[in-house]
Amino acid sequence: MCLILIAWQQHPEYPLIVAANRDEYYDRPTEIAHIWQQSSDSSATKILAGRDLTAGGTWLGVNDKGKFTAVTNYREGIPETKPHSRGQLTTGYLNSPMSPEQYAQQCLDTGNQYNGYNLLLNEGDELFYCSNRYPDIKKLSPGIYTLSNHLLNSPWPKSIHVKDELSSLLSSDPITPTPIHIDDIISCLHRREPFTDEYLPNTGVGLEIERMLSPPFILSPDYGTRSTTVVLRDKVGKTTFVEQNYERDGLSGERKKFSL
Repeated sequence: MCLILIAWQQHPEYPLIVAANRDEYYDRPTEIAHIWQQSSDSSATKILAGRDLTAGGTWLGVNDKGKFTAVTNYREGIPETKPHSRGQLTTGYLNSPMSPEQYAQQCLDTGNQYNGYNLLLNEGDELFYCSNRYPDIKKLSPGIYTLSNHLLNSPWPKSIHVKDELSSLLSSDPITPTPIHIDDIISCLHRREPFTDEYLPNTGVGLEIERMLSPPFILSPDYGTRSTTVVLRDKVGKTTFVEQNYERDGLSGERKKFSL
């Protein structure tokens, strides 16, 4: 997962609005979004997420207990050497009875076992951010946030672009709130044109790769945006989860929609 856009308590009908692009190598095997079969026990936690079949975790998911989580890597231009997959952080939270703050602290305590990551943790009226590249846990106040492959709200051009796009969709009028349409939310993350060089970050991967990675929606021969996910949680706690998958050439593929 490489770009997440969150509107937290910015809409009277949907306290949580998330739109996220997952960028990955096309050859990395993946299961598209589904309810994970974890146990035959009907009371077991139900996880709804896509699944990385190489390491077994997920980049973004929800459960039937009202939790949401997502992870991005922290781009540093160095080889990855740590023993544990970052996808275990999200899966662990969705299976954990811990509060978001408790789990965030646990993640920081074990952060040296993972390559660089950013983690979002939500339950109820709490949303937390933590990173093993930042010393503190942040409880997020109402607002619109972006998270890519640096710290929360780092002003990368694609992050600024998608925040502006979502902000233009949301009305601040509590009497006549802006209707939320899934396709409009998805379109916020669909710019494919690279940004000009003077606006690009220097993350140690070289200018050519920085250009390729600069737009919200990435296309290249071997690596690109494989899915866009939208999560809407309404004021009574019902979650709508939509995953739009893409073919190797960036054309739309299968779309999955769920309610929890």
